Amino acid sequence: MRRNRLLYLTVLLITLGNVAMAQKKEQKTNFIQILTDDQGWGDLASFGHQFIKSPNIDKLGEEGVKLTNCYAADGVCSPSRSSILTGRTPYRNGVYRWVPASHFCYLRKSEITLPQLMRKEGFSTAHFGKWHLNGFQEERVGKTEIYKNFKWGVKGQPSMEEYGYDYWFATPNVARPNHKDPENFFLNGELLGKIEGYSAQIVAKQFVDWFLHKRDKSKPFFITIWFHEPHGPINSNPEFVKLYDKLKDPSMQQFLANVTQIDDAVGTIVNALKQEGVFDDTFIWYTSDNGPEGIHEYGTFNQDDHVYGNSRYRGDTGGLKGRKRWTHEGGIRVPGIISWPNGLAKYGYPEGKLSAEPVIGSDIFPTFLEVAGIDLPKGVIYDGVSAIPLLKEKKIKRERPLYWRNNTQEYRVAIRVDNWKLLCDAKRTKFVLYDLEKDIRETTDLSAYYPKVVERMKKQLIALDNEVLTEGPDWWKGDKFLKGQLPDDKELNTK
Repeated sequence: MRRNRLLYLTVLLITLGNVAMAQKKEQKTNFIQILTDDQGWGDLASFGHQFIKSPNIDKLGEEGVKLTNCYAADGVCSPSRSSILTGRTPYRNGVYRWVPASHFCYLRKSEITLPQLMRKEGFSTAHFGKWHLNGFQEERVGKTEIYKNFKWGVKGQPSMEEYGYDYWFATPNVARPNHKDPENFFLNGELLGKIEGYSAQIVAKQFVDWFLHKRDKSKPFFITIWFHEPHGPINSNPEFVKLYDKLKDPSMQQFLANVTQIDDAVGTIVNALKQEGVFDDTFIWYTSDNGPEGIHEYGTFNQDDHVYGNSRYRGDTGGLKGRKRWTHEGGIRVPGIISWPNGLAKYGYPEGKLSAEPVIGSDIFPTFLEVAGIDLPKGVIYDGVSAIPLLKEKKIKRERPLYWRNNTQEYRVAIRVDNWKLLCDAKRTKFVLYDLEKDIRETTDLSAYYPKVVERMKKQLIALDNEVLTEGPDWWKGDKFLKGQLPDDKELNTK
């Protein structure tokens, strides 16, 4: 009988072990895309800032992958966001500029989005934070910076449900009146009114509430968490401002505290994931929508510190040329971190190892789909490619070069191939060339020294630019700001 009992226990243990292994094998990866607003390439301690305190975000990089050649798809907010959700460069998907209130530009219904595809495959989908991809209404009170009569959406444009979200807590644009006690958050379409607290913490708290108490825990999840910080109007929790009280510049204190405000919220999110035991199986891609705001490399000096002023714009490009709205590196190169413990272990990628492989916001779409086992939709041109090869320490192969078209500054169009970056003006008449491996700050134009490189890349740039402008909606033709600033129809129709 003793022998039978031992045999029974042995069989039971083997069976339980097999069940556990099967459950582990069946565990699906979850996805969170965290986006900050106007955070420069140098605006984290782990990316070289000498003052910023960002321990939670830095830890994600220390235990994951820090992407040193991470790019936004555009030099301004709405276009970058559209690219993350579609895998397509902004002028191709239509969101060629930031979306003002009651504007004709929006993310079209014809575009296939990440949350749509994820939801179709059984993922719970949710969005928290800033949206800024379709129409909204708000009324300015006189000449003040106060707004009222907030309304979500414009007739004829897609709803959040149609974009693919089951649950959403968001503002249509920036937090009004500022990051403190915002009044323009909507929960599943309902305006909530004034919420006490600071934006990043409010967003994190709402995420935790949904995550712990409202989601379907039998499903994997896809979530976008898009913080308002450190976009203006900047207003930071005094708790974080105190961390920088040794600095004599109140505006700088406010800005640095604003980044720490994000960091605290990221810590809250990560703790919730760990509490539920899903952190190791969650693929987090952290990045920013564009470079830092401000009129010169130090932001905006010599103005009184004021919540509605722009003196608090003190973002850091890490020494790169240009800032928000620029196609130079300072406008488009941004912090990038991938956290995915079980994924890194699967591919054998060492924790905390830097990756210099160039990636762009549009790569998030195909990367997440590959990991989720979802095929790219057919009949659609994608500008992004999967970044999984970098986790295998291999080079990412691209059919199309990294490409940007912005709608301001002298040099608006650019492509990057290996370490070469070619930029040109809006009508493609003036070109400059940089070797980013030797000249990351883009100080020396090498076009006169490498005419063959210029000629080769010029052909690539013009062909791709024509393709993008021809495919995308020609909304930009109706923009007075851009009139006469783009190649004419005859040139675009030349194959």
